[in-house]
Amino acid sequence: MADRGVDLSALPKEVRDQLAELDLELSEGDITQKGYEKKRAKLLAPYIIHTPPPPPQNVQPPAPSSSSHAPPPSSSSRYRERRARRTHRSGGTRDDRYRSDIHTEAVQAALAKHKEEKMALPMPTKRRSTYVQSPIETRTPPAVRRQSSVVAPQPQVNPNLQSPESWVNHIVQGSSTSSSASSTLSQEYKPQYQPLYQPHHQPQYQPQHHYSTLVQLKHKDIPLLPLTAHSENSAPPPDVTAVAPPARGPRVDLPSNAVVRGMSRGQSRSSMMETADGVPVSSRVSTKIQQLLNTLKRPKRPPLSDFFTDDAEEIVEVPQPDPNTPKPEGRQIIPVKGEPLGVVSNWPPALQAALARWGATQGKSPALTALDITGKPLYTLTYGKLWSRSVKLAYTLLNKLGTKNEQILKPGDRVALVYPNSDPGMFWVAFYGCLLAEVIPVPIEVPLSRKDAGISQVGFLLGSCGVGLALTSEICLKGLPKTPTGEILQFKGWPRMKWVITDSKYLTKPSKDWQPHIPTANTDPAYIEYKANKEGTVVGVAVSKVAMLTHCQSLTQACNYCEGETLVNVLDFKKDMGLWHGVLTAVMNRIHTISVPYAVMKACPLSWVQRVHIHKARVALVKCRDLHWAMMAHREQRDISLASLRMLIVADGANPWSVSSCDAFLSKFQSHGLKPEVICPCATSPEAMTVAIRRPGVPGAPLPARAILSMGGLSYGVIRVNTEDKNSALTVQDVGHIMPGALMCIVKPDGPPQLCKTDEIGEIIINSRAGGNMYYGLPGLTKNTFEVIPVNANGVPIGEIPFVRSGLLGFVGPGSLIFVVGKIEGLLMVSGRRHNADDLVATALAVEPVKTVYRGRIAVFSVTVFYDERVVIVAEQRPDASEEDSFQWMSRVLQAIDSIHQVGLYCLALVPANTLPKTPLGGIHISDTKQFFLEGNLHPCNILMCPHTCVTNLPKPRQKQPVGVGPASVMVGNLVAGKRIAQAAGRDLGLIEDQDLVRKHQYLTEALQWRAQTDPDHVLYILLNAKGVTVGTATCIQLHKRAEKIAAALTEKGSINTGENVVLLYPPGIDLIAAFYGCLYAGCVPVNVRPPHPQNLAATLPTVRMIIDVSKAACILTTQNLMRTLRSKEAAASVNVKTWPTIIDTDDLPRRRPPQIYKPPTAEMIAYLDFSVSTTGMLTGVKISHAAVSALCRSIKLQCELYSSRQIAICLDPYCGLGFVLWCLASVYSGHQSILIPPFELETSLSLWLSTLSQYRIRDTFCSYSVMELCTKGLGTQTDLLKARGVNLSCVRSCVVIAEERPRLALTHSFSKLFKDVGLSSRAVSTAFGSRVNLAICLQGTTGPDPCTVYVDMKSLRHDRVRLVERGAPQSLPLMESGKILPGVRVIIVNPETRGPLGDSHLGEIWVNSPHNASGYYTIYGEESLQADHFNTKLSFGDPHTLWARTGYLGFVKRTELLDASGDRHDALFVVGSLDETLELRGLRYHPIDIETSVSRAHRSIAESAVFTWTNLLVVVSELCGSEQDALDLVPLITNVVLEEHHLIVGVVVIVDPGVIPINSRGEKQRMHLRDSFLADQLDPIYVAYNM
Repeated sequence: MADRGVDLSALPKEVRDQLAELDLELSEGDITQKGYEKKRAKLLAPYIIHTPPPPPQNVQPPAPSSSSHAPPPSSSSRYRERRARRTHRSGGTRDDRYRSDIHTEAVQAALAKHKEEKMALPMPTKRRSTYVQSPIETRTPPAVRRQSSVVAPQPQVNPNLQSPESWVNHIVQGSSTSSSASSTLSQEYKPQYQPLYQPHHQPQYQPQHHYSTLVQLKHKDIPLLPLTAHSENSAPPPDVTAVAPPARGPRVDLPSNAVVRGMSRGQSRSSMMETADGVPVSSRVSTKIQQLLNTLKRPKRPPLSDFFTDDAEEIVEVPQPDPNTPKPEGRQIIPVKGEPLGVVSNWPPALQAALARWGATQGKSPALTALDITGKPLYTLTYGKLWSRSVKLAYTLLNKLGTKNEQILKPGDRVALVYPNSDPGMFWVAFYGCLLAEVIPVPIEVPLSRKDAGISQVGFLLGSCGVGLALTSEICLKGLPKTPTGEILQFKGWPRMKWVITDSKYLTKPSKDWQPHIPTANTDPAYIEYKANKEGTVVGVAVSKVAMLTHCQSLTQACNYCEGETLVNVLDFKKDMGLWHGVLTAVMNRIHTISVPYAVMKACPLSWVQRVHIHKARVALVKCRDLHWAMMAHREQRDISLASLRMLIVADGANPWSVSSCDAFLSKFQSHGLKPEVICPCATSPEAMTVAIRRPGVPGAPLPARAILSMGGLSYGVIRVNTEDKNSALTVQDVGHIMPGALMCIVKPDGPPQLCKTDEIGEIIINSRAGGNMYYGLPGLTKNTFEVIPVNANGVPIGEIPFVRSGLLGFVGPGSLIFVVGKIEGLLMVSGRRHNADDLVATALAVEPVKTVYRGRIAVFSVTVFYDERVVIVAEQRPDASEEDSFQWMSRVLQAIDSIHQVGLYCLALVPANTLPKTPLGGIHISDTKQFFLEGNLHPCNILMCPHTCVTNLPKPRQKQPVGVGPASVMVGNLVAGKRIAQAAGRDLGLIEDQDLVRKHQYLTEALQWRAQTDPDHVLYILLNAKGVTVGTATCIQLHKRAEKIAAALTEKGSINTGENVVLLYPPGIDLIAAFYGCLYAGCVPVNVRPPHPQNLAATLPTVRMIIDVSKAACILTTQNLMRTLRSKEAAASVNVKTWPTIIDTDDLPRRRPPQIYKPPTAEMIAYLDFSVSTTGMLTGVKISHAAVSALCRSIKLQCELYSSRQIAICLDPYCGLGFVLWCLASVYSGHQSILIPPFELETSLSLWLSTLSQYRIRDTFCSYSVMELCTKGLGTQTDLLKARGVNLSCVRSCVVIAEERPRLALTHSFSKLFKDVGLSSRAVSTAFGSRVNLAICLQGTTGPDPCTVYVDMKSLRHDRVRLVERGAPQSLPLMESGKILPGVRVIIVNPETRGPLGDSHLGEIWVNSPHNASGYYTIYGEESLQADHFNTKLSFGDPHTLWARTGYLGFVKRTELLDASGDRHDALFVVGSLDETLELRGLRYHPIDIETSVSRAHRSIAESAVFTWTNLLVVVSELCGSEQDALDLVPLITNVVLEEHHLIVGVVVIVDPGVIPINSRGEKQRMHLRDSFLADQLDPIYVAYNM
């Protein structure tokens, strides 16, 4: 590389900036790799230090890896080293059955490539308690107990990495030259970890970039400058989370920082924070995010042109094929024929006939020896006994079950055989008994519990085979799980079963004249073998009598079985090779079988070798696992001879690790008489049965050659001998020749069965009389598997003969040898390339050191996420593995798989020991594991997601077009000709009817005085407590008198001048209302503030202080209690209590009247200030004039038809917006009675609001989303209880949710549905909409059509377009109209950039014009420009005279088919979301609520979630309401759902406790606070995952 000799830190700043810019361009895909290198070299050329070349010494080829400078040791010295190392070994275990030396070396070499560049990967942050390991049960795999025979060298640990600080100096951005780095980890060898508390260092960033670009640091001796947090705003944001109560704590309105200046809409708050301005940057979190960003800056493997492009429909396209992809070049394959099946004169006509013959003529000859748990012979069954017992069972089955006339079983019925692995004798008798009775046996595993892996799928098998009867032994029956009454459990998904015990003492001896019927073998099914497919479904492969017999004959011929031989069988005798050789062919040839159960192998792994030695066995049937276990235990036995073996059949000889197992076993046991030529791998499948088997060789003949294939070629299905890069090679051994009498082809695994070319890998298909016939009871599946007719390249069938698909992938090598490279069900298709699950497992296991996981417990599968398969690896972690070890192992597995297979992993999860679902013989149940992963039931203890690496098919980011505005805009498409402009208006305010005297009173103070005179005893307000008891009322005269007292106190005690601001600090109630009118009477401007929460002063008091300071309040009106709180010691801890303005407590004021009641000179004077904290954490105060107050009250009166005889109930926080107007102003204006329910009372008495509605027969009620949510969650299940208490909501005509956001449709729907049972009308619930510039724009009144709902396409919405779709369309989003537009209000939809009006159903900013618009922001600095922008804006064309206020919300207007009161068609306003809150990602606009809705659906344990961005990374915070062990389950599910539904990659997933996400009084999430708390490390998260 060009910069090898350059010290980057010494370069001038502009060069460093240009380099950083260049790296950014490369990572964003704006420049090719070649162009990047060229430009970089050019930049660095002047600074390169040229070193003279060293004099040539004995010239030798360069070292293979750039990091090793010493010549590689010669092979002999390397061998000596290895020998030396082996002699003194530490006790780490190493499971050689999965081991291939070639593979291990390849992996080590691949990882060594990354040694050069170290890079700090952010390690997940985990709360200690989350890491709970389950106790290890007794089922620890034997691999753990045995000392291993080979120990790999520990990798050299760099001494510099020991100190905890060292990682800080290593945050080096890896050079971006390796374009092959598909994995972000692929460039590094040993990641460093962060200590829990780090020194406050932070990689330097340059604020002029939007994405803080890192300067490249190459030398570890450059100290990184610590950055001062909060350069401008020194006040930290108020702590939201200091007290995180288990329930949602007190609602807290928190402004983010002391920046109160309003901001222009353009630079929304999110962009301000992008460069982490004003957050404590040097926190642990932001350092980790910085590290994550560094790793993500790497170029991904496909250049940008290969990315999926996003066409008009935003549908992902397939990438263009790479021209360098290897393609098959050979000729079309010719079917391969096996040798003819010989005809032997004394072969029996049926298998049962062979048993009858041996039972009669060789009765004393041993048929089967079973072993006990210690490996000693337990009993031997002779052929005579086997025959007589089978006949007895056959007779019993046909004649003794049921009554004389009504037998339960008849020939052809299916029965289940349920026998444990340790009891082969009973199984043999049952199997042959069924054959003799001509019923069809279906051997299955013994169910151990209801929760067995795959138990319900076994039920599917029994159902599809129509099984109603199960045969079992007495001991087995006793062990089955039972109900408390002693009956056998009904297993999940199983049909009803009758159980029959087949022990001899329960069988009946047949009468002399009864003989079993033994017909010549025909095509009727003889038995059914179960098979689980990739999805976990269990199907039954039916084998006909003739196929069973032919298969035995061809095995006899291929393996050259002779009468009377001895065979040791370690395999499962219920199916596959264990059944075919050890039960069926054995009986045909009168072989003596010694059956070694799995349990014995676990206790005494050498037992099968000892049996071969003792019985001088000629044949042994084993798997790689058994070879491996025997080698592990080999030291315990010296005098063993395997010289008698003529065949050692390796059943899984097709696995990638079988080669090394066979080699290692041979090298260990050759000295014990094992001959090399006796090892016979074979390939089988349940459908095709035995496909091929290596015949025993001639002593001294050369052994068959191996194939060394290129993994890259294999992934494209092409055979290429690997020569150049031995790291990515796969060594496979042949499985011998095809079976006698069979015909074999190789066809493409997907699509029509087209014949492959000779150098192409495909599925092996077989035509033979000895194979399965069908999937029993499943004709559709059968046709595709058992009746395949291969076609040639033109699609023409090559004959009539049907073939059977074997499910094996392979090719035909030289000399017609068959090579198998994998199974269809282990095939992972990722981006059009094939990877074999077993190969990936082998690579993962070759990563040293494996002290982290159990070798035999690794599952690899793929899940479909976002139009492609994604590879997932799950492994069981050892209980003693540390976090660091696990994380290191995981990151190295990522690199190894990336280097060798060129595929990125999507997820790597470690689960506690013994928690993965097991198959009956101890393997992993893959489909159940996958199911657990997708359902979130896996409970990992460590997880690493790498979506950035492997998701390469995202649509291209959107490029925004520049917007220019001119007269032509109308034609160009900002307005489409013929479309009506998107505007809507409420009805005219008009002149109010004459009899209403209020019209004389422009001011609320006059209205109150007039009511006090004309109707003094009319009750305006009733305040309820938690018990529903009235604790306060206010009549017109009482309210007027109280207001007078307060006005007098203000002028006397507070010596307040007119026009000064007074803060009102009250709990929700009547005092607040009196204080408000008291201020108006005294001529001051009230500022209503939510009081601090006494239990959470530290979080809530700073906000109060800030509003008091910002509003420059001259005085505070409050209650005695709150006054004490303000001056308390606790308060002094968070604010300066000495500098409060005058505090007046209004609890007991003297009876005084003010000299006169103030009347403002004009209606444009300010009536009050409305302060509120927006969801983005901005504190804004707006000025509301007297004219606006009366216009708003009048508008509400008209819309809701309010007058003196009416009653409404209000359950809202009365501190800002429409909530305050309804609580304090509307009743005085309209004269209706308001029943006030403080929302906090609902926390102690949930049903308070609903029972009040019922008790007072309320027709109109107003609430907030928080109240509705409390009722839905808390009372949803108790509607019957409410009914019993007599709650009836049929009186409610309208229930309006007061909000400043998009209507929460799901919540309002579920509320309506749940309380329908207590009479709530489905039409009652609606929403209101207001904003800062206009407190009430929409409110569903008493007249007018019901709110309508439309469905819009979410993909279009991201492009700022509205596309209406039908309900239920994919990616559709329901939007509900936000109530009816209020009288006197006009809205128009405007393009926020061009400020031109838009057409109907176009998305734009909602602008509003109305007499009750706010007059402007109340700001300290009086920034007029800002006010003009938000409050007095004109359109750029169209109607240039009207003054509009900008709401800052996106929405659209749609003309509906409904008619409004005046008979015109109704225009509905739909609010989509706040502009300030939107996230701009990949050029698209996202609304956080949409992503949060998806996230909350991902898992039942997600209570609430919030999203925000940080330096272009999407951060998802989710509250976990389940147990902490679910925390890590959420990470993949959240990542999946956001990728699937929003086409975004989540950067960081944070799992927190319930109640951590801060929520303001309106029930809105305060995402910016959350973001500040996260970056300042104040969340105490349960788990933080940094997605790679």
